[in-house]
Amino acid sequence: MKRKINKYRYHKKRINIEELIEKRYKILVIIIILIMLLLLIRLFYVQIIRNKYYNEQLDTLTVTIVEGDSAPRGRIYDRNGNLIVDNISTKTIYYKKNNNVTTKEEINIAYKVAGYINVDYSKLTEDMLKDFWILNNSDESDDRITKQEWEDLELRKISKKDIEKLKKDRVTNDDLAKYTEKDKEACYIYNLMNKGYYYTEKNIKNVDVTDEEYAKIAENIDKIPGFNVKLDWGRYYPYGDVFKTILGSVSTSSSGIPYNLKDYYLNKGYSLTDRVGTSYIEYQYEDYLKGKKAKYEVNPDGSYKEISKGSRGDDIVLTIDINLQKAVEEILEEELIIAKNEFYTDYFDKSYVIINDPKTGEILAMAGKQIIKNEDGVYTIVDYTPGVITSSVTPGSIVKGASHIVGYNTGALQIGEIRNDACIKIAATPLKCSFREYGNINDVDALKYSSNTYQFQTAIKVGKANYVYNGPLSIDEGAFDIYRDTFSEFGLGVITGIDLPNESLGYKGTSRISGLLLDFSIGQYDTYTPIQISQYMSTIANNGYRMQPYLLKAVFSSSGDSLSNIIYETEPKVLNKVNTEDIYLQRVKEGFIQVLAPGGTGSGYIDFSKKAAGKTGTAQSFLDTDGDGVIDTATTTATFSAFVPYDDPEVVFTVISPDVAPEEVPYNNMSHVNMRISQKVSQKYFEIYG
Repeated sequence: MKRKINKYRYHKKRINIEELIEKRYKILVIIIILIMLLLLIRLFYVQIIRNKYYNEQLDTLTVTIVEGDSAPRGRIYDRNGNLIVDNISTKTIYYKKNNNVTTKEEINIAYKVAGYINVDYSKLTEDMLKDFWILNNSDESDDRITKQEWEDLELRKISKKDIEKLKKDRVTNDDLAKYTEKDKEACYIYNLMNKGYYYTEKNIKNVDVTDEEYAKIAENIDKIPGFNVKLDWGRYYPYGDVFKTILGSVSTSSSGIPYNLKDYYLNKGYSLTDRVGTSYIEYQYEDYLKGKKAKYEVNPDGSYKEISKGSRGDDIVLTIDINLQKAVEEILEEELIIAKNEFYTDYFDKSYVIINDPKTGEILAMAGKQIIKNEDGVYTIVDYTPGVITSSVTPGSIVKGASHIVGYNTGALQIGEIRNDACIKIAATPLKCSFREYGNINDVDALKYSSNTYQFQTAIKVGKANYVYNGPLSIDEGAFDIYRDTFSEFGLGVITGIDLPNESLGYKGTSRISGLLLDFSIGQYDTYTPIQISQYMSTIANNGYRMQPYLLKAVFSSSGDSLSNIIYETEPKVLNKVNTEDIYLQRVKEGFIQVLAPGGTGSGYIDFSKKAAGKTGTAQSFLDTDGDGVIDTATTTATFSAFVPYDDPEVVFTVISPDVAPEEVPYNNMSHVNMRISQKVSQKYFEIYG
C-alpha cells in the first residue's frame, strides 16, 4: 500500500512538470511571434514608409562632395558708393606636387618651365643658389665632406644639419659663377615649387602673364607634370594705394592660411588652402567678405557634378570718404617733404590725421605718413596709417580740458576762479612754468593761453598738498587715480573700440612721485594713441557722450553691381557719459572756443568763419636715436584737435606730428608743419562738405 501511494505521487508530479513546460513553451512561442511581428512592422516602416529618407541618408554617406576654389570676395565701397576694392580676373600658372615625384624630376620640370615663361627672380638669394647647386651636384658635394666629418656624423658628434651647413659653406663663388640666367630662373622656379605646404597649389606666376606664356603651359602640361593654368582672382584697388594699408591684405591661393592665423581660421571651419583676410579691414570683416565656394559631387567616373553654385562675398560700405582720404594723404606727403627741408627737423619723420563725426563715431578719413631718407639721400614716403591706433604720443596741453573737469568735479577749481600764473618751484627740481607768465587769469583764459601753472595749482589741490615755494611737495597718490579715471571717461588711456585689430592702449606711468602728477595734468606723463586723442575731443564736442569710433557703415548682400539689399547697418554706440555737470563741459568749450580765436594758441589753425573750438598741445617727448634701447634725445611733439562748428559740432579734426624739433629749439623757430597740415586738411573738408 505504501509503494502504490509513492508511485502515484511520483506520477502526479511528473504530469505537473510536463504541463508547466508546455505552458512556458506556448508563452515563448507567443513572445517570438510578437517579436517577429514587431520586426516585420519595423521592416515595413523602414523599407516602405521611410524608403526615400534612408536612401537619401545612404547617398549622403556614400557620395563624395568636394568644394571648388575660393570664391571671389565681397567688394568694398566708401560712404558715397565709390568702389575702392574690387576683384579682377588674373591668369595664373601654378604647380601642385604629384605623388612620388623626385627632386631630380622637379629640377628637370623647373628647367622646362623656365623655357616657357619669364619670371622675375630678383628675390633669388645666394642661399637658394647654393642649395640648388648641391641638389644638382650631390656626389661632388658629398666628396667635399671629409672622412673624419662623416665618422663624426656616425658617432653623433655632429648632426645631419651640421653636414648640410658644411656642404653649403663649401659651395664656392666659382661654382655659382657657372650658372646662367636660365639656370637662375630655373632655380627660382624650383624654390617656388617647394614653398609652403607640400599639398597646396603654388603660384609660380600670376602677374603680367602673357597670352603666349599661358598657352605654352596649357599646351605642354603632359611634359611638365604638376603644372597647370587657371583664371584666378585678385584684389583690385581703383584708387591705388589710398587707404590701402587699412583696407588690409588677402592671402594668395598658393599660400593659403598664414601660419600665425592657422588656429583661428581652422576653428572657424576653414581649410588650410583657403584664401582669407590677413590684416585690418579684410581680416576684421572676413565673415562678410568671404565668398561662398561652389560644391561638386564626384561621379563614379571621376567627373564632377555641380550641386551648388559659388558666389561672391557680401559687399561692405565704409564710413571713409575716399576722395577726402586721398586729399589728406596728399597733404601729408607734401608737408612732410616741406618740413624735412626746414631747420631743426632732423628727428621729425611722421604725422597723423583723423577726421570724424563726433555724434556718431564715423571716421571720414584716417591717415599716417612717414618720411624716410634712403642711402642715396632721397626721401621716400611710406604709409603709416596703422600708427593711428598703435603708436603712442605724448599729448601735451591738448588734455587740459579733461584736467579742468577733474578740478571742477573735485572742487579744486571753481568756474571763473582767478589765479596768478606764476612759476611753481618744488624743492630740488627746476622751475615749472607756462610758456610765459600771463598774470592773473581765469579758467577760460587758462585754456586760451594754455597755462601750465593754472593746471599745476589744480593738481596740487586735487592731491591735497600744501604748496610752499621751493619746499617739498607731498601729494596724495590717490590723485593719480582720480585724474586717470576722469581721463578714461573721455577715452584717454583706454581702448576706444574702433573696429580694427591690434588697437594699443598707450603708456601708463607707474611712478607716483608728486611732481609727476603736475606733469600728468598738462599731458606730460602718460601717452595716448592718436585715435584716443580724437575720441577725447569728440567726447567734449558731443557734450560728454563718448562714442565708439567705427569704419564699417553697412553690409549689402552681393547682387549684381548695385548696393540694394542691406543686411546690416552699424548703429552709433555710446560707450559712456562723462561723470560731470553740463555746466562744466560748457565752460571747457568756452575755453576751447577762445583757443582758436584771435590771440589763442590755436589761432589760424582753422578758418575763423567756421566757428571752430579746440586745443593745441606742445609736449616734451623722447627718442632712442641710435637704437640701443636707451632714450637719449628730448624732442617736442605738436598736437591739435578741434571741432566745427562749436554750437552744433559735425566734424572733429585731429592732427599730430611727433618730434617736430629738438626740445631746446624755441617754439617760434621750430617747424609749424602741424599747423599747416591742420589748415589744409580743414580747408579740403570744407571744400567738399561746405
